[in-house]
Amino acid sequence: MQKAEQIRVIKGLMKHLDNGTNVDAGGQVRNPVSAYTDRSLADEEWQEFYLNHTQVLGMSGDLPEKGSFFTSDDLGKPILCTRDNDGKFHAFLNVCRHRGTIVETEERGRRTVFSCPFHAWSYSAKGDLVAVPREEQFGPVDRSCHALVALPAEEKYGLLFIHPQPDGELAIDDMLGDLASEFDAWNLDEYGFQFTTRYEHAMNWKLANDTFGETYHFEVLHKNTLAEDLYGNVQMYDTYKRNHRMSLCMRNIDSLRELPEEKWHILEASIPVYFIFPNIQLIMGRGGPTLVRIYPDSGDPHNSHSQISFYLHPMVQQMAMDPEHKEHYLELENRMQGFAEIIRDEDYAVAATSHTGAVSGALEYFTYGRNEPALHHYHNNYREALGLPPLERISN
Repeated sequence: MQKAEQIRVIKGLMKHLDNGTNVDAGGQVRNPVSAYTDRSLADEEWQEFYLNHTQVLGMSGDLPEKGSFFTSDDLGKPILCTRDNDGKFHAFLNVCRHRGTIVETEERGRRTVFSCPFHAWSYSAKGDLVAVPREEQFGPVDRSCHALVALPAEEKYGLLFIHPQPDGELAIDDMLGDLASEFDAWNLDEYGFQFTTRYEHAMNWKLANDTFGETYHFEVLHKNTLAEDLYGNVQMYDTYKRNHRMSLCMRNIDSLRELPEEKWHILEASIPVYFIFPNIQLIMGRGGPTLVRIYPDSGDPHNSHSQISFYLHPMVQQMAMDPEHKEHYLELENRMQGFAEIIRDEDYAVAATSHTGAVSGALEYFTYGRNEPALHHYHNNYREALGLPPLERISN
């Protein structure tokens, strides 16, 4: 984030604190509970938002060196992501061209050749078919026609973008809008992967996403956890096409008031939370970024899962090898794990009860307040993308 923008956001947060105000969406809106329970809508979302839309599958740190790989099945199809010997990022359908077997079964690692466990047809990190055992007995194989099926893939701004369809198109800068330059300024490619936690949840995927869309709940749901470090119901909010940046307000912000503005840093006053349409939350913290990827279970409106990945700067990672700083490193690691558990045990737990409420027949609509602009933005964009009218406004 550029310095001038950091100062604008920090000043805005201070003003809200001083005036007892918050970002104002201009009114209340309501969303039919069927947005979370209707199977036909869930099928349409799965097709339009996931199978036919550019996806962020990770960060540069997920492929830290040449020969690195990771696999994913979050999009309902097996995907293999690699970094070849030239350092280039690739994505493929993780399917052998011989008999359709899954080629790579490990979640991540380092490998220069990927060998099918069925008959050992083998592929390079560029997807080329490089070995067919006993080809003289099997018969000739045109290797140029039997490479792994490539998916559109591009590494940009420290993020790994793919399209799930081999003939899909990536238009990353158009998709991100002005967020592109802001991501570039964060130098996200410098951060190394630490660990990923996967959570299954019995609720619609949008309810999981909604938990990241407001701080109105902090002083209640997180009163003994996040609220100790963050003010509730105070934020700055900026939209970038279908995406947004929600700037949370840290209690530490007051320590900046006695400093000149040129010494202000956004991460001493705020936690910026970026939403990348349709399912990504990128959370910037002092320890490093956290990437949350939220997926429906195919077209099931009642079940979903999240992949929560943590990253650290290499200088911080090196603390693990330094006896003088290892304690600080372990503290950071514990904070990351603790944050993941807060998401699971507080945010996702209560959101799952919202899903129970949605299917109970107790109410027709969920209401989003004027202090919850991200919820307005999420769902109006989901609706617009599916050709539906905007959310119904019920007050100004």
